[in-house]
Amino acid sequence: MSDSTEPLLPNYDWNDEWIRLQDRQGKSDDASHWDARAKSFATKHGSQSPYVDRFLELAAIRPGETILDMGCGSGTLAIPLSLEGHKVIACDFSSGMLSALREAMSAKGATSITEIQMSWDDDWAACGVSKRCVDVALASRSIATHDLKMALEKLGSAARRRACITLPCGATPKVNARLMKAADLEAYVGRDFLYAFNILCQLGYFPTIDYIPSTRVETFDSFDGAVQHYSELVWHAAHGLAPDDAMAQVPAKLEAWLNESLVEESGIFRLKEPLTVTWAFIAWNVNRDSEGSL
Repeated sequence: MSDSTEPLLPNYDWNDEWIRLQDRQGKSDDASHWDARAKSFATKHGSQSPYVDRFLELAAIRPGETILDMGCGSGTLAIPLSLEGHKVIACDFSSGMLSALREAMSAKGATSITEIQMSWDDDWAACGVSKRCVDVALASRSIATHDLKMALEKLGSAARRRACITLPCGATPKVNARLMKAADLEAYVGRDFLYAFNILCQLGYFPTIDYIPSTRVETFDSFDGAVQHYSELVWHAAHGLAPDDAMAQVPAKLEAWLNESLVEESGIFRLKEPLTVTWAFIAWNVNRDSEGSL
């Protein structure tokens, strides 16, 4: 008897599913949102963090290499790379973020950064980012795109040697499995990084993957404020995916969970155990024949 089972994994269209999920959740990235956040973002990320240290360690950038930092924000990666002597092309679609980057450059004395206002959907060559224009292309916590395959191909095509990205392992960059479990929505925990990894494999690359944990410590002036905050995070993570009746129960379920999970000290509320969001660091050599080498 012949086996007519067709293997689905090699032929599965991961990008098509990604696009359908974006459509279902109505996700879009808005430059005005990031313009408004630019000042506070620059203040919050003004100093180098354990996340940045680990990202740069895993990126394995060689002395003197040129860098593309796509979605550069206020310079979390671009500033330390410039101070290490690298020439950096720093791109972001938010004019506010680029303004914050310029302020950080002036304050830190970083002079080898070229800023370009550009989105994932723009014509990169028309913006001044041509194919193979840098040695290494980076996108740290900045892939917010309707077409993931397009974004990965653009980023890889800009590099002569290597490309590196991070994507969240949880439902969103702010929501992990623990919070979704508290809302009884574990089935809707996202795995964005799996889409990127599988798309890269289908494109013929040999991506490597590591993980960078990032702990979020948040405080609130009231118990109700904590319930509202976490309910909004879960809503953004699961809306369009979970049934309406399950979404309607989220505030009550999180209130019950927070009754057990919050501590109060001098009128300030915080979680006993801070949430840890894990980022998947994915890297690939743009030469498809250089399997596994840095």
